[in-house]
Amino acid sequence: MKLHRESKGTITVATILFLVLGALAIYFLKIWSLLIIAPLLVIYCLIFWFFRVPDRTILDHRENVIAPVDGKVVMIKEVEENEFIKGKAIQVSIFMSPLNVHICRYPVSGKVIYKKYHPGKYLVAWHEKSSTENERTTVAVETETNHKVVFRQIAGYVARRIVFYCNEGDQAKAGHEFGFIKFGSRMDVFLPLDTEIICKIGDITKGGLDVIAKLKD
Repeated sequence: MKLHRESKGTITVATILFLVLGALAIYFLKIWSLLIIAPLLVIYCLIFWFFRVPDRTILDHRENVIAPVDGKVVMIKEVEENEFIKGKAIQVSIFMSPLNVHICRYPVSGKVIYKKYHPGKYLVAWHEKSSTENERTTVAVETETNHKVVFRQIAGYVARRIVFYCNEGDQAKAGHEFGFIKFGSRMDVFLPLDTEIICKIGDITKGGLDVIAKLKD
């Protein structure tokens, strides 16, 4: 199983803790140490599972808006996006549980024209205000169809580290990685009002593969 580059520090710390706690349990508890080691092993394996990198064939897209993450669609609504668009947009929000793949992908193809990191709170990721109050990043892409699409990584109650690798001027390719969020979190995508929304609330998405909307060409 291929692991994400963001896993190195977490897995190193987890390995040391697992070995130390396991050794202490064996030394003091003997045969009863299995009561400690078994759940520790489950947690240790879940950490590896969290940082997995699935093998996916990413196609080229022009009008299609691709699911940026694995997760569940929890919101589709018209909102005011005041950071970059400064007007009305359709917000599509996808919630990621700790068991989902947490690679963040470009939802559209085009050119990165804006990026910004915002420190903030750690409200639960499905909270509506998390989009504007939590720790988050905002990226805007001018698409090949001449639309401006904004998307936002949002840290949740558990997530405490967001990374994004893109810079202004970069070429964005729909479905390809631009960042990562550690543990439970959310991604919001803000689309033009005339966008055809294909997904619905409750849909389970696979990042880089599923089409969630279609821009007008």
